[in-house]
Amino acid sequence: MELDYKAIGARIRAKREQMGYTREQLAEKLDISSKFCSDIELGARGMSLATLVNLSQTLYLSTDYILFGDETDKDSSPLLILAQQIPDEQLDSVIKLMECAVAIANN
Repeated sequence: MELDYKAIGARIRAKREQMGYTREQLAEKLDISSKFCSDIELGARGMSLATLVNLSQTLYLSTDYILFGDETDKDSSPLLILAQQIPDEQLDSVIKLMECAVAIANN
């Protein structure tokens, strides 16, 4: 199976723009050069696995979506991705905070 680097780049660019990042801001977050970020978005170059993972986390996209455009995985919503990154020892506190926020919103 061959990867379509132009389609990969287009998906990354679309999400970057949706999130309001400039190419330079995204490059800084990924710790890559603006030129390399541009090359990825244009489909001129591939990326390392580490850069793919950083893109996934920074743009809240699944790697399947970045690589293949697969949107069947609905478990990649930004809130779910953030929730999955909460350390186990902090889960109870986060749940209580969310319950308080819901109670306030309902009043």
